Amino acid sequence: MKQCLCIAAIAAAACGAWAKVDLTTLPERETVQLTIYNSADLTLVRESRPLTLKEGENSLQFSWENTLIDPTSLEMVPKARAGQIEISELVYPARVRNLGLWKVHSEVSGKVPVEITYLTSGLSWRAFYMGTLTADEKAMRLQGYVVVTNNSGEDYANAQTRLIVGKVHMIDEIAALARRQYPYGSPTEAVVLERLRDRRDQVDTKLYFGRAAGVLEELSKRKEIVKEGLSEYFLYTIEGTETIPTGWSKRLPSFEADEVGVVNLYKFEEERYGGQVVRFLSFKNDAEHKLGETPIPGGVLKVYRDVGAGGHLSYEGQSAFKYIPVDEDVELNLGAAADVMVEPKLMNVAMENYRFDSRGNIAGWDDVQTYRIEARNGRAVPVKIEIKRNFATSYWKLTNAREYGEYEVEDLDTVKYTLALGAQSKQAFEYTVRMYQGSRQEDWRE
Repeated sequence: MKQCLCIAAIAAAACGAWAKVDLTTLPERETVQLTIYNSADLTLVRESRPLTLKEGENSLQFSWENTLIDPTSLEMVPKARAGQIEISELVYPARVRNLGLWKVHSEVSGKVPVEITYLTSGLSWRAFYMGTLTADEKAMRLQGYVVVTNNSGEDYANAQTRLIVGKVHMIDEIAALARRQYPYGSPTEAVVLERLRDRRDQVDTKLYFGRAAGVLEELSKRKEIVKEGLSEYFLYTIEGTETIPTGWSKRLPSFEADEVGVVNLYKFEEERYGGQVVRFLSFKNDAEHKLGETPIPGGVLKVYRDVGAGGHLSYEGQSAFKYIPVDEDVELNLGAAADVMVEPKLMNVAMENYRFDSRGNIAGWDDVQTYRIEARNGRAVPVKIEIKRNFATSYWKLTNAREYGEYEVEDLDTVKYTLALGAQSKQAFEYTVRMYQGSRQEDWRE
């Protein structure tokens, strides 16, 4: 297991006067908390350790060899007897890489709890979801998961994990800072803690500590995620602790909601989707849909359908989506549907009502086209299909024929037909569109 904190003898040639100061023995972490941001390669680490101090001057060595820790972000604070302990400075010894020395003056001897915080990179998280539709496809069971990946170079055992949704503005990339040979370029400079604090504008200070997550109640073996709003950020605290070694990824359950009401809609528009019918699934992040307590982080939803006996599932498609605020609707594109088809067929073309200019040239005419639209549902459940038809002009008139020819005007050059097809059924309708060209547009409203 890699350790970013260690105690070792320091050669006099490397550290000069520091070799004469006894180093304080640093125990293992008692607790560690990771706050991982998803909009930047950034993680805030908070560790608690009980230090054994002697009265007088103490020296504490911190090493970040083979990790991506940002040394400029290091800070240590006593959690007890603060008036009797002074952490005066953090020095980077000349010609020594990946090493810092804290100078601690103590008026007491014995164990003192301290908190050490720093920023690191290499830790990331992403959300993904599984939706299982009921047999009638009117509702789904929605399960959320988080995958945390640790490529920081440091093992984190029994860590409380917190996830931040929101954009962080940074001056420097943490990974680039961590890979510098010396924290501030020159190996001969001893940089003190006060100078580090002047550079703490890399991250808004409210992002360092956020709000306390509170005490988590043990409800079941399943992990629970506690959510809190932090102005433009949102904090998700995963129940309990997790061990995440470097080089590993771990999947953590996030939430589960049963009977989330959904709407299935099939869309056909040749100019946008070609000759395919595309399936969309929509729901709303609100209480009515068994959600709405918190925003939903962006991720990928894979959708399955319960096909009855034996708990078997059929794969229906997947879609990526962005962050969904509370009370917002989301419509997910699940891709082309193989068992729902729409076939438009051009039945007749004509050119009528020619208009001529003063020289006898054609100045206007009507393009008249008749289409037959056939829709087929090969599925075992009813479906709803939206069929959009686009015209080459905004000057048109449309005449429907047959039973299913109801339409809405979508915009100046588009109409939308909505069909409800039963299981294993088909419908057809016809329309004739008259498009006014050239000077005939003057007669469009007649």
